[in-house]
Amino acid sequence: MAFIAPVLNVLARVLVGYAFMFLVPLAWGWTLDPTGMREVWWESMALTAGAGFLLWFVTMDYRRELLPRDGFLLVNLVWSVLPAFSAIPLMLAIDGLSFTDAYFETMSGFTTTGFTVLSGLDQLPVSVNIWRCVLQLFGGLGIMLLVVAVLPLLGLGSVQLYKAEAAGPIKDDRLTPRIAETARGLWSIYFVFSGACMLAYRWAGMSWPDAFMHMCSTMGLGGLSSHDASFGYFNSPVIEGVAIVFMTLSGVSFARYFIVWRAKSLRSLFLDAEVRAYVLVLLASVAGVTGVLLHHRTYVNPWDSLREAAFHVVSFATTTGYSTQDYSVWPIFAPVWMMALGSFATCAGSTGGGLKMVRMILLFKQARRELVLAVHPRAVNPVRLGGAVIGAKVMASVVAFMLIYLATHIGLTMLLLISGMDVVSAISAVVGSVNNIGLAMGSVGPQGSFASLNDFQTWVCTLGMLMGRLELLAVMVLFVPQFWRK
Repeated sequence: MAFIAPVLNVLARVLVGYAFMFLVPLAWGWTLDPTGMREVWWESMALTAGAGFLLWFVTMDYRRELLPRDGFLLVNLVWSVLPAFSAIPLMLAIDGLSFTDAYFETMSGFTTTGFTVLSGLDQLPVSVNIWRCVLQLFGGLGIMLLVVAVLPLLGLGSVQLYKAEAAGPIKDDRLTPRIAETARGLWSIYFVFSGACMLAYRWAGMSWPDAFMHMCSTMGLGGLSSHDASFGYFNSPVIEGVAIVFMTLSGVSFARYFIVWRAKSLRSLFLDAEVRAYVLVLLASVAGVTGVLLHHRTYVNPWDSLREAAFHVVSFATTTGYSTQDYSVWPIFAPVWMMALGSFATCAGSTGGGLKMVRMILLFKQARRELVLAVHPRAVNPVRLGGAVIGAKVMASVVAFMLIYLATHIGLTMLLLISGMDVVSAISAVVGSVNNIGLAMGSVGPQGSFASLNDFQTWVCTLGMLMGRLELLAVMVLFVPQFWRK
């Protein structure tokens, strides 16, 4: 008890603070939904806050400075527990929705994956769709970064939390001397971009509720929509263009934007090796997929080929998960390549999922280094990134992450295959879950639905989303016996 109680004490205060998030859908639905929906949000708020106060009361005598392992445990608890409380209004508002499906839906939003088990989205209360989408806004940059910004006010340590939550292989670099200041700076940039995105969607022709909801899913790179047809509902090149711009921007590290803002210069953005590789991969992929669609005459009009290729390539690559067309009928190269893009294309520190571009760059550089050493064994050829030498410890962590990444994909895929799912659906569901892409193929593709999965398959995909969002290691460390030893 003495080990876990201080962590539960912080979790309790997170729950109490999180309870106020239910005011967001309540405010939107106050005039747009039937009056009966107000009770759903008040009850959800009361249950969440009540659980938080009860847990705080039980653990109030166990406050202390957080240790490194406490950070990992707290991050996992927050990302596991908050979706459970987030599922309460869905179960209250949607008849017949099981806890398994409700938890899957909220985990999909919280991890910015974008899978859904719901249908008839256009007929759902506005506040329910608002809630589904707003989860992605806060999950995008990481709810724990907000906690990091608040923790100093509570007299608790925060460095441990930041290291457990931060995405990417290099987590010790600070943008400001104080970690809380870093968190507040990142959130400030995030909300400025979010406001601009919402106004752009409104300018492009969306209603205010749709503009808000799709801003949440665009900035969080989540992909949940208020319409069954997703972006196909709008059938607007202008709206799709706005989405492409902000999806692309959200795929870049927000830490990089913070540095640009402090320096008042775009030079560091253009000189960043990861950003350059990210943009190059996007442009090359758009050109390649467009060429494939033109070659196979999937669309008669070349403009349509470019339009659909650009939108879906960026949507897949940034792990957003929007769609306007049934990409499963495209030449097989296109959807397979786009799924592969979603596994690595986004930058570390962005709201996207997957391996992250920086890891792929380092892996390619390491492979090239080994080839050079095979020919010239005595050559001094260290791995460099942006002019800096990458240490052996960082490279070892990248290689270890890659091994765990592959093992996770294989393990979860085998579980789905054992459960009776076909190969294409199983592989794409795992790739889409672990990389938080939100798009898949087969029975869970554009013409299918995750509602068709049994409970076991749903929980496997839920676990995949959680592990992917916390970049595997933060979850896997809990299964190491040494973690639980004093």
